[in-house]
Amino acid sequence: MCGIVGIISDKPVAGEIYDSLIQLQHRGQDAAGIITCNERMHFKTGQGLVRDIFQERHMKRLEGNMGIGHTRYPTSGGKTGNDEVQPFWTSVPNGIAFAHNGNIVNYAELRSDVINNRNRYLNTHSDSEMLMQLFADILQQCLGNNLSSKTPDSTFFNALCFTGSELFNLTQGAASAVSIIKDRGLIAFRDPHGLRPLVMGERTSSDSTAPGRKEYIFASEDTMFYMLGFKRVRDVIPGEIIFISCNGEIHSRVVAQKSFTPCIFEYVYFSRPDAMINNISVYRSRLRMGENLGKKWKREFGELRPDVIIPAPSTSNTMALAMARELGVNYSEGLHKNTFIGRTFIMPDQEQRKQSVRYKLVPQELEIRNKDVMIVDDSIVRGTTSKEIVMMLKEFGAEKIYFTSACSPVVAPCFYGVDIPTSEELIASTQSVDEICTYLGVDLLMYQDIEDLIEAVMRKGDHHIDIPCYACLGGSYVHEE
Repeated sequence: MCGIVGIISDKPVAGEIYDSLIQLQHRGQDAAGIITCNERMHFKTGQGLVRDIFQERHMKRLEGNMGIGHTRYPTSGGKTGNDEVQPFWTSVPNGIAFAHNGNIVNYAELRSDVINNRNRYLNTHSDSEMLMQLFADILQQCLGNNLSSKTPDSTFFNALCFTGSELFNLTQGAASAVSIIKDRGLIAFRDPHGLRPLVMGERTSSDSTAPGRKEYIFASEDTMFYMLGFKRVRDVIPGEIIFISCNGEIHSRVVAQKSFTPCIFEYVYFSRPDAMINNISVYRSRLRMGENLGKKWKREFGELRPDVIIPAPSTSNTMALAMARELGVNYSEGLHKNTFIGRTFIMPDQEQRKQSVRYKLVPQELEIRNKDVMIVDDSIVRGTTSKEIVMMLKEFGAEKIYFTSACSPVVAPCFYGVDIPTSEELIASTQSVDEICTYLGVDLLMYQDIEDLIEAVMRKGDHHIDIPCYACLGGSYVHEE
């Protein structure tokens, strides 16, 4: 679950890529990087938050009218060290920079192929670097070393489509990516299942020497489009390759088709509420999750009502608001969130997650003491955050605590870009609902039904989704189709 962005413009893009990464910071807090290109590649990467990595002196040297950026949430490779920070780049052939969101399931097999059969050097254990080198090698075999601007765009794009088709045939897993190739332009592609999001925007150039010329952006979410003056065009289609040449011409083709199964966790947790993902409003889908959760509470617990419904902020605020409306119960933001503390789910280890919960959330005693409180959370994964929240509510005088999850039980690892590598980490994979209820120390625990969760995502929008991927919630792994 990383954040990626690529921009091609008539003016320097480094500042706008930086602004975009700020808007994508919620998708990865571990590290970030930017590569831009004019006559050569210019790059800056680092560990930490975007605002701490890029200083004015760094931005001045990031020259060029096209570039890509990345915010890292580590799910493969090493989890520390600057070598793993994207974007990656290679000088052969011609100069290619690459940023990837997702995970490649058959990484080990392809890594061996890239090193031993294709004779490409890999400096890290990142599946993203391996994917870039595989992409570069197939493209080089198709075009030789003739990747320069002398090759007609149509010829180059045909080679790109062949490369994409081969890449999709070889790889299993999630791959939304942006890339720049020196003297050629900006490339974006998305795996045939569309597991990770990728959105396209455009605007008209303000350069008086190129009236009417279009500039383009591709990003994991469209949350920065408005502030940068881009208009949302559409989502990149699963299995599609899009190429924007240096002169602004756009070429696109779907080179592989499979069932469209985007990750359901994008709507539950990952994406910002103001994003449109696969032509579905994340905010509206979360409202529907809360509505469905309230309807299930009525079915299971009849007229039983808490005094107040409080979200575990802030992803679940929308869900809790809709559930409160459905049940006719007061909604209160009884847990104040310090927005300067990172997202606990994507902290690198359990101890940091546990410690940061109390740093991040401060209970409001007047909203809690002597009341029956219902907590609405987006999901329960490891149980660490949930247990800490319950303990805080008890310390502030809650009479009874009901806990509801807008997501179904997380019971299996994700291989497509969520850092849940083993079932043992997942509380619902080894314990029953009653056991989890006891572990959390709550009076009642209720999960969303998977059918209601899927319905909440798919109810509205011209989305063409076959069914969301919910392998981590007990569904099938799409790469095993």
